[in-house]
Amino acid sequence: MKLYPLQFHPRFVAKMWGGRELSRIAHKNLPEGRPIGESWELFDFPPGAVGQDGRMPSDKPDDWISATIANGPLAGTTLHQLMAGHRRDLIGGASPVSTPHGEQFPLLIKFLDARQDLSVQVHPPERYAATHPNAHLKNECWFILDHAPGARNLIGAVPGTTPEAFSRAIEAGQCEAMLNRVEVRRGEMYYLPSGTVHALGAGIVAAEVQTPSDTTYRVFDFSRIEPSTGRPRTLHVKEALDCIDFATDWRSGFSPAGEDDRVLVNAPQFTVARRSLNANTRQRIDAGRMRVIMLIDGLLEVSGDFAGVQSVQISPGQTVLIPAAVEGVLTATSESRYLEVRLPEA
Repeated sequence: MKLYPLQFHPRFVAKMWGGRELSRIAHKNLPEGRPIGESWELFDFPPGAVGQDGRMPSDKPDDWISATIANGPLAGTTLHQLMAGHRRDLIGGASPVSTPHGEQFPLLIKFLDARQDLSVQVHPPERYAATHPNAHLKNECWFILDHAPGARNLIGAVPGTTPEAFSRAIEAGQCEAMLNRVEVRRGEMYYLPSGTVHALGAGIVAAEVQTPSDTTYRVFDFSRIEPSTGRPRTLHVKEALDCIDFATDWRSGFSPAGEDDRVLVNAPQFTVARRSLNANTRQRIDAGRMRVIMLIDGLLEVSGDFAGVQSVQISPGQTVLIPAAVEGVLTATSESRYLEVRLPEA
C-alpha cells in the first residue's frame, strides 16, 4: 500500500485538572460532561502499558493502544499496524522504540488543557531507567498556545536547592517555594529533559511533543482529592528524589515567542521547529524523513501523487503525519503558522 499524508482520530483523556478549552483553542469536538485534560494526537502504546493513573483504558487490554487513521484508503488502520507492516515507509531510517511486544512508534503528541495545576513531578533520566526496568525515559516539550493572565509554569529547583532541603519542603507541603516560577507567553517553547522537576501551570493550553513513555513520579499534588477514590493521588517521593537533577537550569530549554522558521527543540529523539508560510506560498516536501505538522493557525494543504487521496487539508488544531516515503507540495491557502516535528536518522 502506497502511503499518503495521514490524519488520525484523537483520543480524549479526562483528567481531574482538565477543562474544556481544547474545543476553543484546538477546535476539538469534546465529549460532554467531563473535564478533558489531554487530546492524544499520535500515540502507540504496547499491551499493559501503565501510566501514572494505572492501566491505560482499553476495551481489549491485550491489544496495543494506538491511534487510528481517519482519512483515505487506510482509514481504520492503527499506527501500530503501520509500524508492523510499513515501518521504513513510515519513519524512514529513524529508530523505533523496542518493547517486548514489538516496535513502538517513537513519539507521543498531545494537546493539553490545564484548568488546574498539574502535579509537581519528574520523569526518570537515562541513568535511573538503565537500572529500573519499569522506568522509561521521557523527554518532553510544551509549546504555549494560550494562557490565562499571570499563568506560570514551575520548572527546575531554584539554585542552591539540595535533595535534603527539597525533601523537607515536600513533607511541609511547601515544595512550590523551591521551584522556579516562570510566567508564560503565547508562542514560547519549554523543553523538559528527563530529570527536570516541573508542573504545567493552571490556565495554560499547550501542544506537547514527547518520547512515548508515561513513567511519572509525583512529589506534590496541591493537596487534591481524586474524585473517583475520595483519596489523595499516590506520591512517589523516594523515586522522584532519585531522579531529579537539581542542577537543571530551566533557561537552557527555553525558546521565546517570536521568530519563526527555526528549530526550538533539538532533543536526542526528536526536533521541533516553528514554521510559517505566507498565503499562497508553496513548499516542496521531499521523501526521506517523516514529519508531523501541528497547525497553530491558518490553512494548509498537502498535495501530490497519493494513492486514493487527492490532497489533505489541514485546519487549526489538526495534526498530520507525512510519512518518510511521501513527497508532494505543502501550500498555505492563508497565512499559516505550525509546528514541524521530525525524527533523527538512526
